[in-house]
Amino acid sequence: MNLAIVGFGRMGKLIERHAPEYGCRVALKLDIDNNSRYEGMTPENFRDVRVAVEFSTPETVVENIERLAALGINTVVGTTGWLERLDSVQTALARHGTGLVWSPNFSIGVNIFFRLAAEAARLLSSENDYGAWAWEIHHRAKADAPSGTLLKLVDQMARAGYQRPIDQSSNRAGAHPGTHEIGFDSAADTITLRHVARSREGFARGALRAARWVEGKKGMYEFAEVLFGAPNDGG
Repeated sequence: MNLAIVGFGRMGKLIERHAPEYGCRVALKLDIDNNSRYEGMTPENFRDVRVAVEFSTPETVVENIERLAALGINTVVGTTGWLERLDSVQTALARHGTGLVWSPNFSIGVNIFFRLAAEAARLLSSENDYGAWAWEIHHRAKADAPSGTLLKLVDQMARAGYQRPIDQSSNRAGAHPGTHEIGFDSAADTITLRHVARSREGFARGALRAARWVEGKKGMYEFAEVLFGAPNDGG
């Protein structure tokens, strides 16, 4: 399966490295040198491409998604910081009949962590003695803070029924690939859940898994649906 990589930075290079393991070939690479004004988004460039993997910037991601949809290209989106424009993206997908998988984090472990955090929040939702926090650290070059992953964790906790305040904090330093932690504290004890990424390789592998899955599909999906099935399909 031929892939396009839109945003050929560190993640794009990792995806290219591991693509053959997933039966994929990177046929097109777009970055600031050949797509700064979206000039690389042409039918000719995408003639043989089946799926695009988008790891660009919050400023360019929505335009990239909409142009890819217009080209009939299904997309995997790992860029964060754009969900306030979710309606615009959904409209583009529906208009052009294309599919998209998105996630703030394509690590399989992190997506399991989301579920663990939600279950802990559900169990403690009525235990008023327990206060909660959510914390993360990433490398100094990461643009958004808090991370999309931390925001997703907090959202999952709230959806699970934890309605009390959740104190949030972020750090940016060095080359750290990412640590996320949630905790609950009372006068009696403390419960801590933590996920530590050792490298970005897990993100690349998850994105490639999503690329194989989304080929030929229509509509918008989260990565959890790739891993665990849609909420109503028994998965």
